[in-house]
Order: sequence, then C-alpha cells, then structure tokens
Amino acid sequence: MTRKYFGTDGIRGAVGQDPITPDFVLKLAHAVGRVLRQTESRPTVLIGKDTRISGYMLESALESGFNSAGVDVLLLGPLPTPGVAYLTRAQRASLGVVISASHNPFADNGIKFFSATGSKLGDAWERSVEEALEQSPQWVDSITLGRTKRLDDAAGRYIEFCKSTFSNDLTLKGVKIVVDAAHGAAYQIAPKVFHELGAEVISLGCAPDGFNINKDVGATHPEALVKAVIEHKADYGVALDGDADRLQFVDANGRLYNGDEILYLMVDERLCNGQQVQGVVGTLMTNMAIELALKARGVEMVRAQVGDRYVLEELERKGWTLGGEGSGHLLALDKHTTGDGIISALQVLQACIRNKKSPADILKSVPLFPQVLLNVPLKPEMNWQANNEFKRRSAQITEQLKGEGRLLIRASGTEPLLRIMVEAKAGVDVNPIAQYLAESFDD
Repeated sequence: MTRKYFGTDGIRGAVGQDPITPDFVLKLAHAVGRVLRQTESRPTVLIGKDTRISGYMLESALESGFNSAGVDVLLLGPLPTPGVAYLTRAQRASLGVVISASHNPFADNGIKFFSATGSKLGDAWERSVEEALEQSPQWVDSITLGRTKRLDDAAGRYIEFCKSTFSNDLTLKGVKIVVDAAHGAAYQIAPKVFHELGAEVISLGCAPDGFNINKDVGATHPEALVKAVIEHKADYGVALDGDADRLQFVDANGRLYNGDEILYLMVDERLCNGQQVQGVVGTLMTNMAIELALKARGVEMVRAQVGDRYVLEELERKGWTLGGEGSGHLLALDKHTTGDGIISALQVLQACIRNKKSPADILKSVPLFPQVLLNVPLKPEMNWQANNEFKRRSAQITEQLKGEGRLLIRASGTEPLLRIMVEAKAGVDVNPIAQYLAESFDD
C-alpha cells in the first residue's frame, strides 16, 4: 500500500488545505487511537506543539479525535519536538504527538508521531493508520471516552534532561552565547538550558507572536545569528529551527559551521575523551572531507539516503550512536533517541571547553571539499539512464575524481530534474566538471 498522507516526516502542508484541516486532523487522531487500542485497552498520548497560531486549532482537533476513540491525552504546550520524544518515554506514554512544520513558515503546519520509546515510527505503523482512516469511525460510548489533562512543568522536566547530557565536570561559566530559537518551540527552554549551565545568554528569536516562527531568524536564516554574535562579542552562537531538532553553530569570529562539521566535532569530543566510536552515519550529501578525516582516525562512515529518518534507521541497523546531515539534523543516540538541536549544541560546547580549543582549531585539518550542485531539466519521458554519452562522461569523471572527489547523481522525486553534485579537494574546479556532465543532454 502506497502512503497517501504520510511523508518522510509525518504529515505536513498549508493550514486550511487538505490534509491540514481540523476535520481531517480529528479523523487522523481517531484513526491513530483505534490503532493504539488494538494493543492497549487505555492508551495515553502526549501532545506538544510549536508556536504557530494554528497550533491551538489543531491541538483541539487532536484532543477530540483521541478522546472519541477512548484515548487519554496529556497536553504539554509549546515544547520542542525532541522534548515530546523524551517525555513520551519518561512518562511511559503510548505515543507522542508533535504539532509542527519544523523549519517551514507559519502558514504551514504538520503532525508527527513518536513511539512509546521516543523513536520515530516506521512505514508499517503509518500504513496501519492510513488503513484505519479509510474505515468508518467507531465512536466509543460515554463511559469509555478519553480524558484530557495538562502535564505540569513539561518544559522544566525537559530542561533538566537537556542539562543532564552535559558533562558534570564542566561548566559554561564565563562563556557568552547568543541563543536563537527561531521564535519557535524552544523560545523559553533553550535560553534557560544554557543559562542554568552557567553561560551568559543573549536571546534572539525568542519572542513568538504566532506568525513569526522561522522568519528571518533561526537555523534557516543563520545570518541573523552571525550578526548578533559579532555585535555582542559573544563566544558562540546557537541557532535552532521552529521545532528545535536542527542546529546551526557560530564561533566568536562569526564563522558558521554546518551539520557535517558539527558531526565531526561530536566524534572528536568522544575520541579525545577516550571513548570508542565504531562508526558514523552520514548521508549521500555528506562532504567527502569528513569521511576521509574520520577514516584517518579509524572511524568508518557509511552513507544513508538524505533525511534524518534514514540516518536513524542505519544507526539502529549498525548499532552505532552518531550520525547526521549537513542541514543540522544530528543524532547522538547515547544522549537521546532522536535529533535534538539543544543537546547537539551542548555536545559541541563540551568538545570546545574540554579540549580548550575553538571549533576552527579542531577542524583546521578538515577543510571541506568544494561542492557544486546542478539541477538539469529533463524532457518528459526522457530516460536519462539510457543516455550513452551521459554514461561515458560519468565514468570518465568518476575515474578522474577517484580518491580525491565524488560524483553524485540523483533524479528528483517531485520535479523533472536530474541533480548532479560534484565535489573535489581544494584546487580542483568542480564547476566545469559538473557542466561537462550536464552537457550530455544538449541537443
């Protein structure tokens, strides 16, 4: 069965347009509740949300849908996605639900789910929910209706959990940090975490009004953070996205570090602390310089499809703990079951403080390879894989870059485009190489 509603990270779309409407969300919660009651007589779900104005409406719809299926609800209020995952596990709940469209603008919203163990649910579970959606609702009688309560101090419990992932023998005293919460779910929580660990905190993007989430701030607009770090002469800057599962990091010079570099910093911290790191999971887009640097230190790196969901699946398959992608979605499964921007930032700060080095010092020997990405339009019904000239040039480039670069070719899943990515060591001009391959399709 092909999934109709679920994408790579839950269900997402424009508010007021199918499927992000109150009537559908109520039906969705009712269907999920029926799936839960197949294995539990009285399930409990936790519901958290980000700061979008539409969150109140969707929260009410979810609450009604769950209650109508005989499921109890605990409302958490505004809370980062990884906070919902943590509390679902800590409270021994049946399911965690997040109302968020992550880094999207305020006019979008979405619903995603976490299992009782705080992990993202798989394709089979999503298919079972979609099957239940196709069936007529089965309203429970009044005596079986679910009840709704608020969980007191959900934010405080999550703050303490985040702090517990930072080494007890270290402190952030004497460190000035700009914390940009993207006017999102972590607007109260993130500044408190860093402050309570001793840092002087400058808050940015911490004044949500329901309409400004991710607007010109946060992980998708790190230029605001760079400017603030320099202005305030801060030591570091941390930018999260709307639901706080993504991280961008800035040093005192305003230098921005992407997710690939942050992943290396997390590995370095563990190796320098005498811990063993068997392997790391990146994605098809992870910079080759990171792979070579890890290999030089005896750490294997494997590549998953783009998307933190696929990184997580590969980590679980391998039994490893560290993985991530350049967008700033990072996983440290020895700290949390899902990607967490605040916890990832604490891991980077821990590496810098423990080693008394800046991120730039640690990464001095790991300069990223230059990359170029070309989107090549394809004519309708064109079979690009059967293009002999394209195959010849691809083989030629692959041989040319052997050991010093990489060619990645991916067809877009949504547009008639072929994506050509070329990366190579500094000194190699990757632009003409990518262009040479793209010209295979010229008439």
